[in-house]
Amino acid sequence: MQKRKLGQIQVGAMGLGCMGISQFLGVALSKDEGINLLHEAFELGIDFYDTAEVYGPFVNEEILGEAFKNKRDKVKIATKFGFNIQKVGNSYQMAGLNSDPKHIISAVEGSLKRLKTDYIDIIYQHRVDPNVPIEDVAGVVGDLIKQGKARAFGLSEASIGTLKRANAVTPVSAMQSEFSMWWQEPKEKMFDELDKIGAGFVAFSPLGRGFLTGNFSKNADLNENDSRKHNPRFSDEAMSANKALLDFLDEISTSKNATKSQIALAWTLAQSDIVVPIPGTKKLSRLKENLGALKITLNKDELQQIQDKLDRIQIIGHRYTAAQDSMVDR
Repeated sequence: MQKRKLGQIQVGAMGLGCMGISQFLGVALSKDEGINLLHEAFELGIDFYDTAEVYGPFVNEEILGEAFKNKRDKVKIATKFGFNIQKVGNSYQMAGLNSDPKHIISAVEGSLKRLKTDYIDIIYQHRVDPNVPIEDVAGVVGDLIKQGKARAFGLSEASIGTLKRANAVTPVSAMQSEFSMWWQEPKEKMFDELDKIGAGFVAFSPLGRGFLTGNFSKNADLNENDSRKHNPRFSDEAMSANKALLDFLDEISTSKNATKSQIALAWTLAQSDIVVPIPGTKKLSRLKENLGALKITLNKDELQQIQDKLDRIQIIGHRYTAAQDSMVDR
């Protein structure tokens, strides 16, 4: 697979977002099913895997740890800290942000244990904690890197101001945020600064949380356990209005003999060499389909024509609920 750089970490040009294996996107896979999918992904050439302690919680990291315990030197694993996780009855729940330095150390130790490894390739602050100076967070992560427990520092859904302050203490190798044909703000606000400091950009939801696949036409198509059920962009009104983007994708995919997913991912890859998309899936067929995007070339004229059209399509609905949006650093 083609390679790209996230700071000093070299990864395949497309990784795998593992969240949906365990949580948030409908029915979760069993542990064995998750492990099998990860093994299939590895055989297909994927070497970069994104997880977090809150996915499950904890279960997702455990699945990765079991899947790659004998292949650890052949894969790059990114995980995240930054939430309080409390046990309520027989389950765990997220209970607010927490990037207190002692909590970071404890969270990373837990992740190392579940991942069955002695180092994490990229450790992200999952969301910026307004109660803890980012300089303190960066300092703790810098210490973890010096101790060999992490190899690189990343931020998720952080602002340029926070990025600069963090990078002044410990070099930031990767910024992670949503980025796709229907959410281009990072390109406008973040790419130049990341390129300047030698960092990469990890694009989650490059398929618009699945909308750009064209597999959903109404809210009722979503499982009751699916977090998208309550996402403003997946209301019936928004999905109907945003079908204009799917219709446009149909035009391009037909002309390129590809699927809508492949065109959406090829477009994401073409936006900058610093971008590494991490589409998630629970199906081997979709995994293979997504990887097909790496074989599609969009030339300069095609990209400009696509951008001109995208600029004229008005996307309806916010990408997050109000509660989720409140945790985005600005």
